[in-house]
Amino acid sequence: MALIEVKVPDIGDFKDVAVIELLVKPGDTVKVEQSLITVESDKASMEIPSAAAGVVKELKVKLGDKLNIGDLVLLLEGAAAPAAPAATVPSAPPAAPTATPSMPAAASPVAATPPPAATPAPAPERLAPTASLPQHQPGAPTGALPHASPSVRKFARELGVPLDEVKGSGPKSRITQEDVQAFTKAVMSGAASTKAATAKGGAGGGEALGLLPWPKVDFAKFGPVERKDLGRIRKISGANLHRNWVMIPHVTNHDDADITELEAFRVQMNKENEKSGIKITMLAFLIKACVAALKKFPEFNSSLDGEQLVFKQYFHIGFAADTPNGLVVPVIKDADKKGILQISQEMSDMAKKAREGKLGPADMQGAGFTISSLGGIGGRYFTPIINAPEVAILGVCKSQTEPVWDGKQFQPRLMLPLSLSWDHRVIDGASAARFNAFLGQVLADFRRVLL
Repeated sequence: MALIEVKVPDIGDFKDVAVIELLVKPGDTVKVEQSLITVESDKASMEIPSAAAGVVKELKVKLGDKLNIGDLVLLLEGAAAPAAPAATVPSAPPAAPTATPSMPAAASPVAATPPPAATPAPAPERLAPTASLPQHQPGAPTGALPHASPSVRKFARELGVPLDEVKGSGPKSRITQEDVQAFTKAVMSGAASTKAATAKGGAGGGEALGLLPWPKVDFAKFGPVERKDLGRIRKISGANLHRNWVMIPHVTNHDDADITELEAFRVQMNKENEKSGIKITMLAFLIKACVAALKKFPEFNSSLDGEQLVFKQYFHIGFAADTPNGLVVPVIKDADKKGILQISQEMSDMAKKAREGKLGPADMQGAGFTISSLGGIGGRYFTPIINAPEVAILGVCKSQTEPVWDGKQFQPRLMLPLSLSWDHRVIDGASAARFNAFLGQVLADFRRVLL
């Protein structure tokens, strides 16, 4: 079989973009335009597709490598990919009559040049009268699909390019493959952004919502200032948080859970397991308690997909981890199948990798529900932002001893503040109140997880 070199295509005049994710490995079978790696510039990240189909023989890049256009990504064993079909249809001859609905198909200027016999024409788009097609207005809510060929649509999907935001340069504003590439170049260089991309540095995106422009202030005129570039994690997380806060109708329920007995049990278990080197944290118990609550209230472990809810049959729990470079969210996979000790050890390992900047993309994907714990830092309640496409997130603050009335007298009890944010498109207030109440009951008497 032929050995094919797959290189970084011409998708923009950027240089030294970092490889942040490897999507294939030696032995994998890949298709034409299947994503191979993810690269990131200081403005955005994108996936690099394969120009050919075959079996991955050898990867020529690794995480952290800096790539430029034309650099070798990997070697494939297989036949070279066929040339992509033309992105635009032939222009009509100037003297040819314009087709009308009453004319036969053969009279249409587009149909006047038949395709090769081996490739039957995909009739609807090629036989349509070109004179009746309106000009494409990028970003306009026309309700119709942008004017582009199937091959260009597929190319745009592979690159994650929203066609309705691309300005077409072909006949009748038809979008060509070159237009998609130009749009990608602009986004990667920071010269343009998609509607889905939210503000960087607190600005941008307001125009689409009809808001006033972000104020531009010369801070130096008021006193000395210092400027520092945002870190990579803050750039990415900031845009995601902005999108999630604007797009998701958040509601937050606040409650308290009595963890007096649970904390005493945790301390006792740590003493008994001191030689093992595994430190059991309250967060491990919270993860197991949340799994029990998600089983009882499955809509909290779902995602909204158009007009459908996707109910997950797995229980992957994300937990926010503080690092010197910003907040990251590792994911404990299949938490329902793991014990407290295993979860504690896994969290400790992941938190260490996060602090060292060694977390891989797979370590932070797949969560159905997230816990954001401020631990011993302090605070009482807060409003955590839902991590799309999840529909809920639990915020936890520092526990403290409070006098609680038991019906006869006040007793000192250790109370844990809970803040549950939920997506009102999926969850209503009654369900959220029941979820929080059940979670509090489980934490007060952990034997309930066995029920």
